[in-house]
Amino acid sequence: PSSAPASEPASEPSSGSAAAGGVSLSSSSLEEIMDAVLASVPEDQLPALMPADLNGGEKYAPLTEENSEYNLGVTRDRYAEGIAAEAAMSSVAHSVCLVRANSAEEAEQLAADIEAGADPRKWICVEAESKIVDWSGDVVILIMTGADNADKIHAAFTALAE
Repeated sequence: PSSAPASEPASEPSSGSAAAGGVSLSSSSLEEIMDAVLASVPEDQLPALMPADLNGGEKYAPLTEENSEYNLGVTRDRYAEGIAAEAAMSSVAHSVCLVRANSAEEAEQLAADIEAGADPRKWICVEAESKIVDWSGDVVILIMTGADNADKIHAAFTALAE
């Protein structure tokens, strides 16, 4: 037989998403992207996240008109959809937000506005050690947490963007 074995990799260029279990920024849901970037932090180093019963039954809190400015520093009408992974304890400064911009063209400006508006002291009694805003395609990420975790989460997001 002249056909290649089924185990041969496809000849299509890799999107860099294979390492993250097939997650890609362009075709995966925000929940799938959040799962992939949070998986970069060892479970014992990630704070307990807000449970689904406090997120309207969702794994991650949907960003709404009521909580968008608190979480991102921008109004909800600025983007198509968004979610937040928040620490369950308000004494732990940990927040990762993923936002899908209305278009890839708007993502860079949205990221700049989130960078300017997001408050790493939003918890009143604690402040995030690190604040990172980045974007790729139409997806913007805001990471506010401890420096070690922030760097791991950012590296995972960057890997998905490749």
